[in-house]
Amino acid sequence: MILLSVLAEKLNAELIGDAACGVSSVAPLEKAGAGQLSFLSNSKFRSYLAQTQASAVLIKADDQPFVAPGVNALVVADPYVAFARVAQLFDTTPKSAYAGIHPTAVVDPTAQLAEGVAIGAKAVIAANAVIGVGVQIGAGCYIGEGAKIAANTRLWANVTVYHRVEIGERCVIQSGAVIGADGFGFANERGNWLKIPQTGTVIIGDDCEIGANTCIDRGALENTLIGHNVIIDNLCQIAHNVKIGDHTAMAGCTTIAGSTTIGRYCIIGGAAVINGHIEICDGAHISGMAMLMKPVTEKGVYTSGLPATTNAEWRRNTAKLRQIDQLYQRVKQLEKQLAAPVAAAVSSTEE
Repeated sequence: MILLSVLAEKLNAELIGDAACGVSSVAPLEKAGAGQLSFLSNSKFRSYLAQTQASAVLIKADDQPFVAPGVNALVVADPYVAFARVAQLFDTTPKSAYAGIHPTAVVDPTAQLAEGVAIGAKAVIAANAVIGVGVQIGAGCYIGEGAKIAANTRLWANVTVYHRVEIGERCVIQSGAVIGADGFGFANERGNWLKIPQTGTVIIGDDCEIGANTCIDRGALENTLIGHNVIIDNLCQIAHNVKIGDHTAMAGCTTIAGSTTIGRYCIIGGAAVINGHIEICDGAHISGMAMLMKPVTEKGVYTSGLPATTNAEWRRNTAKLRQIDQLYQRVKQLEKQLAAPVAAAVSSTEE
């Protein structure tokens, strides 16, 4: 349990109510009860403030008049960010691996393990790997030859880190992620595919999170680069030589083709598809399921694709879409026919 006075100090919040009140967990406004803390980040849900049974709420100053009598309030600039910080204090997520090296783990004698490293059951650490202070490597992980994992990074079960991959500090790699597999590089010789060795690697910055079953391919000649504080959701595909700038967020099932550069502070919606060899500027927002084929040079929101509709309506619209070229040609012909009398009239006037 944490006293509200302590939370107010940690969050730099204005406390309205009982400083000696304690909370032990967080919950949604409509479901929170005694001993729990909740938050309001969207004013359209203010009605819940008058009904909540929470012991305390995180709010903006404008929402203070709507708080139910007897409910303590912590007034902050951004309740959602404050909620995230408090939730971290109450986090009950277990470690991905506990202290020491499990008896079934295989660690090459040339691997360098710093103090406080934890390695789970049946994990494999290959030759010349370097594992930093406090790193947790979950059961069944594979850390390839010469890979480097910096301090306090956590790998959940069955993560595969290929040779020479570098992962920064305080990262979280979710189960099933594959980092550093070969990029999709082949040359075609009269119908036969010839593999191009992928001799680059993957370098991931500090404070990143990589989602479950996401794949980040190693570079062909240069490296695939993921900046600091990049968050990538589950089931994403990052192809070889892609560069992603600091603080960019990417939702699930997004696919980025090779050699594309994505700027800093970008937000990419789920199932977006981004073409290869293009650049996306800082601060771009790409809507979910968008198909981005050209560079983005100006900050803004970019969207493509059609929302779902009934099958009957989709069939009608598709049938009309197939006739669009014919319609275009007819419009051009009509424009010529309409322009002809006007041109003749102008010519007559000039004479």
